[in-house]
Amino acid sequence: MRKYPEIAELRCPFCNQVIEKPKEFKEKKPLEFPLGSCEQCGAVYAFDATGHNRGAAFVEALLFACNDDDYLAFSLSAGEDYSDAVVEKYDLMSHRIAFEGRLDDRYIRGALIFVKLNEEFQEVTQNKVKEKMRTALPQPKQKYRSDEFSKGTVRTYIRENKLKDLIALAQADSRVISELQRMLLTPDEQLRWQTIELIATVSYHVVEQQLDTINKLLYRLLYSARDSAASAWGALEASGAIISANPAFFGDYSQSLLLFLQCKNLWKEVTWAIGRIATRDPALVRRAYPALCSFLGESDPVLRGHAAWALGELKIPDAKKELEKLGTDDHLLSIYKDGALQETSVSELAKEAIEKLN
Repeated sequence: MRKYPEIAELRCPFCNQVIEKPKEFKEKKPLEFPLGSCEQCGAVYAFDATGHNRGAAFVEALLFACNDDDYLAFSLSAGEDYSDAVVEKYDLMSHRIAFEGRLDDRYIRGALIFVKLNEEFQEVTQNKVKEKMRTALPQPKQKYRSDEFSKGTVRTYIRENKLKDLIALAQADSRVISELQRMLLTPDEQLRWQTIELIATVSYHVVEQQLDTINKLLYRLLYSARDSAASAWGALEASGAIISANPAFFGDYSQSLLLFLQCKNLWKEVTWAIGRIATRDPALVRRAYPALCSFLGESDPVLRGHAAWALGELKIPDAKKELEKLGTDDHLLSIYKDGALQETSVSELAKEAIEKLN
């Protein structure tokens, strides 16, 4: 039998310390990726068995490093606040790296995603991370799989509007959620909004059974919007729809969503997401009020219209005076509300918002 080159000990890419196998943990929110921590330098790492989910594994590692403080995690900047690294071809079973991608005639595709916070942030989070590592308990993960699942089946259910069948399949197979996320990338705007609604509805029906799946979906959506190298089509809107459908489970994610108000190229998308959350629980996004008011004076009529609509859902009476200034703004725009993509004007949206405030 041919012997492939391998490394007997796995070492931290930051300090060269020998590190332990990543572990799974028993927590309120089940983890998708096994995690570990370097005792010497404080770097944390997540294991992606397939090597194809590195983005989600990175988010999990970053959140773990931040003691699950998603507000902190999504406000950090790569290079300035943390460093990251990837160790390829890692085999969890043997705790070794196979340089050629094979070990004992097994193909090795796993990857370890490392995140190391700068010292100022480690001072705040490191003790909690160490405590979790000490008290961690192995937890077998339950996978939801069905012989009925296929990408074609999911798309057929969507195309033929078979909502009950889609929900039933999602309850039996967690891959439905990932397929719905992929469908956000469609260039068909109407289909994208339909998919956003379906993601929210399906999430509502499977959340208690598959809380970890929906948690990871939100992580991936927010990460894709944050990562300039990834397409963010529908990501923030879908996040807002999920939070709105399940505020008891995911209301805390609203704070991470509000951070996107700092991204000018995503103002319209985050404004819609804020408005959608406000239709269910305005208190979750009340901090967005000053930013939304400032958007009413922007040159883009689409942004002005979305901001007017969102302020109406936010239900803060002080917005009325600012909204009244748009009474003659007849610029046209398209906005998704009340379950449909609608053509309207800025002035009409401002008028509707004022009526809600009254």
